[in-house]
Amino acid sequence: MALIATPTAPATRQRFWQRLYFWVVVGIVGGIAVGHFAPEFGAGLKPLGDGFIALVKMIIPPVIFLTVVTGIAGSRQLASLGRVVVKAFAYFLFFSTLALVVGLVVAHVVQPGAGMNVDPVTLNAAEVHGFEEKAHASTLTGFLLSIIPTTLVSAFTSGSILQVLFVAILFGVSLALVGEPARAVTDLLERLGLVVFRLVTIVMWAAPVGAFGAMAFTVGRYGLGTLQSLGTLVASFYFTSAFFVLVILGAVAALNGFSILKLIRYLKAELLLVLGTSSSEAALPALIEKMQRAGCDKEVVGVVVPTGYSFNLDGTNIYMTLAALFIAQATGVELTLGEQLALLGVAMLSSKGAAGVTGSGFITLAATLAIVPQVPIAGMALILGVDRFMSECRSLTNFMGNAVATVVVARWEGKLDRDQLRRALDSAPAPFPAAPPVETDPD
Repeated sequence: MALIATPTAPATRQRFWQRLYFWVVVGIVGGIAVGHFAPEFGAGLKPLGDGFIALVKMIIPPVIFLTVVTGIAGSRQLASLGRVVVKAFAYFLFFSTLALVVGLVVAHVVQPGAGMNVDPVTLNAAEVHGFEEKAHASTLTGFLLSIIPTTLVSAFTSGSILQVLFVAILFGVSLALVGEPARAVTDLLERLGLVVFRLVTIVMWAAPVGAFGAMAFTVGRYGLGTLQSLGTLVASFYFTSAFFVLVILGAVAALNGFSILKLIRYLKAELLLVLGTSSSEAALPALIEKMQRAGCDKEVVGVVVPTGYSFNLDGTNIYMTLAALFIAQATGVELTLGEQLALLGVAMLSSKGAAGVTGSGFITLAATLAIVPQVPIAGMALILGVDRFMSECRSLTNFMGNAVATVVVARWEGKLDRDQLRRALDSAPAPFPAAPPVETDPD
């Protein structure tokens, strides 16, 4: 029994209007137009975006579980799993910290909040009260306790990626330890994986509708004019994120033998999906499939991608330090070096504590500001109107950070097929979602 990719004959090459990414672009442009010219109607289309994200989240647990379990059980080398985890977390720690530092430096150089002279008393603290309450629940202690599910099955209904990953690793290790007697279970899960990834293919074709609804709501609810009032902050954040991806991650990619621009092109359909929905989770199943198709070992992909979605949030980290200093500058608060270092340390922890929490970027910002009482948490009301626009950039940066991390860790572990990676990045983009591998029995 072997897993082979479905061959694509040259005659089946599809035109651009037959590809998913084209219709995602149409959905985004259409959503912007509807939100701008018919804002009330556009704001009412929010359920389309929410519905699509919920649809994707529905299939994330089985995708992660099946990928991780079959990857670990198939390798039967538990020592390699430990090495992958250690290398992945070393990578996450370094680049997450670097992202925080980059945001801090840019805030000092650009000074986006300087000269605003906002009196904290005039701010509406009620607008951020709910986020402040959630921030107390996003502590590191609460995060560690949330890893372990109540029951084995509840991990699949909790909505927590880490709980599913925790159960999947335990189950995969158990299958590997049992060995040959459990081979029938592993084969069954591999066959089930084929079905689930076919389901992913079906669900992804609803992406244009989800992107249309989400973008129509964003523009209709907040308006394009919202960007103008806080344009310096938004522009600084987008510039910083672009610098981090193209220059810093680009250098990492070059040192590991691949081009960041080619990787972006390879993942353009997923990036458009993330842009349209403002959620990197919307493209998580597709990222897992695409990274395997690009030559990254299944075990590495199964561990690095899900954990990266909780621990490798480069875009969120840039946002937190940049936004925190913006609020301090806007309200006239001078932070000492010690206070800024404390801010940096708490941001590193709180970004992990809010993993999997809806609106985590805003929530972790509230948790981070709490360490510096001089900076009023009510100042978050200043960026509430443009946070939705910045969330798109956060998600895009987080997504690319995890894609690069997967390739790098696979290379470090010696589980990267470089020829397959080169073919994937150099070849013309295949229609997406492409047909998943099909199972055949050799004659």
